[in-house]
Amino acid sequence: MAQPSFSGPAHSSSSILSQFRVSVPPCRGFILKVAAFSWRREMADSLARSASLRLSPSSSSPSSKPSLFAGAPLVFSPAPVSVKPTCPKGRLVIVCKKVSGLEEAMRIRRERELQSTKRFKRRPPLRRGRVSPQLPVPDHIPKPPYFGSTLLPELASEYQIHDSDGIAHMRAACELAARVLDYAGKMVKPSVTTDEIDKAVHQMIIEAGAYPSPLGYGAFPKSVCTSVNECMCHGIPDSRQLQDGDIINIDVTVYLNGYHGDTSKTFLCGNVSDALKKLVQVTEECMERGIAVCKDGASFKKIGKRISEHAEKYGFGVVERFVGHGVGTVFHSQPVIYHHRNEEPGTMVEGQTFTIEPILTLGSIECRTWPDNWTTLTADGSPAAQFEHTILITRTGAEILTQC
Repeated sequence: MAQPSFSGPAHSSSSILSQFRVSVPPCRGFILKVAAFSWRREMADSLARSASLRLSPSSSSPSSKPSLFAGAPLVFSPAPVSVKPTCPKGRLVIVCKKVSGLEEAMRIRRERELQSTKRFKRRPPLRRGRVSPQLPVPDHIPKPPYFGSTLLPELASEYQIHDSDGIAHMRAACELAARVLDYAGKMVKPSVTTDEIDKAVHQMIIEAGAYPSPLGYGAFPKSVCTSVNECMCHGIPDSRQLQDGDIINIDVTVYLNGYHGDTSKTFLCGNVSDALKKLVQVTEECMERGIAVCKDGASFKKIGKRISEHAEKYGFGVVERFVGHGVGTVFHSQPVIYHHRNEEPGTMVEGQTFTIEPILTLGSIECRTWPDNWTTLTADGSPAAQFEHTILITRTGAEILTQC
């Protein structure tokens, strides 16, 4: 750390606070804050006579410990400095606060967030369009257990670890989900409605003999989630047309032969700004970095650490409210996968399947939910992006199942 020097009133025998230089030994993890306050000369003289301040050159002895300072000791020595008569009289209060590496990283991230937000030209706020009636599913299509209920299922406590037969079923369900997502992404262009995307996804899934998992899950009325611009997740398809410059996350989950395959991706619509392109790019990279640390015996908390480290380099916020989850014969189960830094216990097991699905924002990571109880937007209206894969834990790494 640099050694800052400060100037004050001209030195005299009545005050030893008049001129000094502050020497701060290198100390990692400390923030030095300096504030100037108006003062009167008689107060300075009084302070100078007080032995408790111990600001004389002899105060560097081991027995002298300035009570106003925390952390590494500060050494003061006279330093003659010419001062213009017009300089205001003042005294210096120095506070040295020790902060953790996490706090410092969060501070840096927020500064970059503000810079990114200032560079971004805000688009008109998202508005709800008309939601069409729920689409039917043929009787011959096997339905998940929550079909027909309006209650939101609770997170299942069991970890979903599969044998060779289960892994084969998971691969089939996830491969179908990936193909459907790819098909839906090709539909993204200005003037297309999210309702049209929902209908196409629904038709493709049932033609494959599968059930669209979101449909009827906790009364969700559609077969796919479409989250546009500031919508973090769980957007309900409606009559709103996509606009040039939008970004849209499409979240597809299918239920095939008793197994769920879950995946999502954020797509660019038309001519998208560089700021949004970077947000989308980094979000996908964060997901990839989270997957890269996965293998049998690895700690779940490594996922959030790796994602946060990469997001913070670009000043993006990592949403904490929404998490990844176990997936298989049950749509949502343990383990809960946090995408931000955390100290949650638990390790991965070979044969286990779960999702990694980080959401990054250009601004606030706080959210608000519309009265439909699903559509969730960033609190400040800043854009958000999300990517998701279902992965299988192997002895040496992780297999991405949701790939075409």
